[in-house]
Amino acid sequence: MQDVSELKPEAVSNSLPDVFASVPVPETGGFWRKLRAFTGPGLLVAVGYMDPGNWATDIAGGARFGYALLAVVLLSSLFAMLLQHLSLRLGIATGQDLAQACRANYSRPVSFGLWILAEIAIAATDLAEVLGSALALNLLFGIPLAAGVVITVLDVLLILYVQNRGFRLLESIVAGLIGIILLCFGYELIVSQPDVRAVLGGFLPRKEIITNPTMLYLAIGILGATVMPHNLYLHSSIVQTRAFRRTPEGRREAVKFATIDSTVSLLLAFFINAAILIVAAAAFHTTGNQHIADITDAHHLLDPVLGVKMAGVVFAVALLAAGQNSTVTGTLAGQIVMEGFLNLRLRPWLRRLITRGVAVVPALVVTMFYGESGVGDLLVLSQVILSLQLSFAVVPLVKFTSSKLRMRALVNPGWLSTLSWAVAAVIIALNVYLLWQTVMG
Repeated sequence: MQDVSELKPEAVSNSLPDVFASVPVPETGGFWRKLRAFTGPGLLVAVGYMDPGNWATDIAGGARFGYALLAVVLLSSLFAMLLQHLSLRLGIATGQDLAQACRANYSRPVSFGLWILAEIAIAATDLAEVLGSALALNLLFGIPLAAGVVITVLDVLLILYVQNRGFRLLESIVAGLIGIILLCFGYELIVSQPDVRAVLGGFLPRKEIITNPTMLYLAIGILGATVMPHNLYLHSSIVQTRAFRRTPEGRREAVKFATIDSTVSLLLAFFINAAILIVAAAAFHTTGNQHIADITDAHHLLDPVLGVKMAGVVFAVALLAAGQNSTVTGTLAGQIVMEGFLNLRLRPWLRRLITRGVAVVPALVVTMFYGESGVGDLLVLSQVILSLQLSFAVVPLVKFTSSKLRMRALVNPGWLSTLSWAVAAVIIALNVYLLWQTVMG
């Protein structure tokens, strides 16, 4: 990709202008008071790391291979922490989100191509949200899957209402739903009684993850579900909702507190992802139910396998919370990508309906013709698609944050640039290998 001229300062429009610098940051006060002001964007980002797509890949991986893929969950979470740090760093240092930076620094054809790829990633993300929410409604209330898919379109009204009431309210609702998911999987871990030594052993990588094509497919699905392209665009924007001082000192302070917010939030997401895989391994892999590969089968078998009456219901409640939470970040990411790449502003309800419509069509087709088994396969496939799109967001992000011309005092240190390029290379290599295996197989 060849750079074009730097964007002139007067041409830069604020990312998410309705909420830009809308959350006050105290200029005086202690560490905890300032940290509280910056807490929130990390939770919105963490939502993308525990959406229904993660559930599908984690359940399939745990049921089929036990605790072996916990190493992939851990590695993916570490990748996520690094890349989200770069994302917030870009937004704070330049005042641009990643989409705006791509439009400013790449030629029009390249920028347009990156926009198409970003939209594909958001459509895959939204597909997982639609299917996850529809499954949860089916499991809890018996609503047919096709009807549940249609019902998910209505959540646009709720999201728009919350957005209009203030960004802090949006963050509070997200935090509450994350709390529900944490409580639910805390309960699931207790009743599933996993082998602690086997769990710890699962965090050690093994060569079978690369040499076994099925395990590699699920591993890359977990990577795609954990490190999500749309989150890189999202974080570089929503970190700018804080009214920090736009001075070198103010930006350095903002990076510090935003990084703490992001890292702690992603640790919560890591716990939930690991818990899903651990519960699947303890409940299914060790009991001879390795064939369990989708959310519906997992829900139906949890109670009889674990010998408790509430495990399935708690599981479905957590799934519904995850699906609804994900709609928030999907809405914002779609708006950020379209406005940033195209400098085109649509009414939020229209943008959301377009995005949701792209996801609803394939979801309806699959649920009507293939049923529950097709939904599970489509969820895993959506996460592999996300992983394949990831490189096209990661490479520009690492390139921009390693440029002193763009980042000035907040340019990546040498060690961080080296580590970031190494992570980008690993992601690219895994995806190339997956494509090769798919073509050859």
